[in-house]
Amino acid sequence: MDFGSTLSISASGFEAQRRKIDVIVENLANMQTTRTSEGGPYLRKIVLLESAPAVDDFGSVLEESLHKVKVGGVRHDENAVKHVYNPGHPDADGRGYVAMPDINAVVEMADMIMAHRAYEASVTAFEATKNMALRTLEMGK
Repeated sequence: MDFGSTLSISASGFEAQRRKIDVIVENLANMQTTRTSEGGPYLRKIVLLESAPAVDDFGSVLEESLHKVKVGGVRHDENAVKHVYNPGHPDADGRGYVAMPDINAVVEMADMIMAHRAYEASVTAFEATKNMALRTLEMGK
């Protein structure tokens, strides 16, 4: 395994966790959105992470077993709607209930902290790899 593979794996972690944080921020920003362009309330989004081969030209057994993380997609949580009684709201139905996004700020913040920690771990791995590469170059002087 070379330094490039390690840096690529760390970079994929950056990208995936940044995307996850972006979706969490969008969920928090739309906690009160009752009407979207698709119709109905905003539906909470969930990032789907999956592994992807970190293949390069060397083709060794170790390198074939390496995987990096990638965003496989973002899906809507179809069950994330609650009905709140508010007959004065412009989006209230005939019974006075408004369909609201069922987004729990505490859950979203906990998810954001976990994504932030994972991002920090990727930064630490990236920095360690970079320092090893620099020290290797210094030994060659």
